[in-house]
Amino acid sequence: MYVEQFPSYLRQLQESVGRVVYGVEEQTRSAIIAWMVRGHLLLEGPPGVAKTLFVRTLAQCLGLNTRRLQCTPDLMPGDVLGANIFDFKTQSFQLTKGPIFTDFLLADEINRTPPKTQSALLEAMQERSVTIDGVTHGLPSCFLVMATQNPLEHEGTYPLPEAQLDRFLFKLEVTYPPIESEVQAVLAHCDGGGMPNPAKMGLLPLLAREELMSLHTLPSQVRVEPMMARYAVDLARATRQHQALAFGISPRAATMLIAAARANALCEGRTFIVPDDVKTLFLPATRHRVALSASAEMEGLLLPDILKEILESVPVPR
Repeated sequence: MYVEQFPSYLRQLQESVGRVVYGVEEQTRSAIIAWMVRGHLLLEGPPGVAKTLFVRTLAQCLGLNTRRLQCTPDLMPGDVLGANIFDFKTQSFQLTKGPIFTDFLLADEINRTPPKTQSALLEAMQERSVTIDGVTHGLPSCFLVMATQNPLEHEGTYPLPEAQLDRFLFKLEVTYPPIESEVQAVLAHCDGGGMPNPAKMGLLPLLAREELMSLHTLPSQVRVEPMMARYAVDLARATRQHQALAFGISPRAATMLIAAARANALCEGRTFIVPDDVKTLFLPATRHRVALSASAEMEGLLLPDILKEILESVPVPR
């Protein structure tokens, strides 16, 4: 696929996903950006807003495999990665692969599982491999974690550590849909109480797998000027120096922001990035990587307002 063809493909993908999940055009765009640059997504929203259905529908439209991991307090690392189990017939240990061996891993309510199990995902998210009993096993090159969490319930949850949050490219806040989209969803899915099955709704992959995998190479065709890299670094350093923030974003986050900006330029059919590519993605790429200081919380300051203030205060390259 050529750069000029990608905006048309994105529109087709948004239309296909929109046949099952209504009003998620921007969410679909963010997800395909993350997938192209091998990032991961954290979806936060109340129950019943189609977070799980969105992941399953997107995977169906991309032609990728997906497995669901229901995170619970008693979930163990072996339940995620798999384990070597002794086979009495062959008198040897055989690897029984866990759900992490897939293209899309849906980690549902990830903050309900303890830190030990959460950490089992770290190597997979960073290296796209897992180590079981000292042996490293590779994961698919298109491996992507889409984790969900419910912001309304905090009892029995374990906040994600900063090291793991930094592995997520975007944190998308999934809110209740507009009234028109909600009416459409009710009319379309009121036949049964269970979750709709995208595979049974006539959705077909838009690209063959080989052509889909070639999308990973497209961002490298987008030019990054030194001033745009400097802009991302200036934003990152501004988060570290702001008095209302307990800590700012890492150099890795600035690098991932520029990588995502390249993919965002592709969505517009451009082979170069502009400041708006960075500014558009700054909030979803940053909101989960920073935290308010104790004094800012006491003053009632809001994190989105602080991040918008940083965007407005850092000079934009011209």
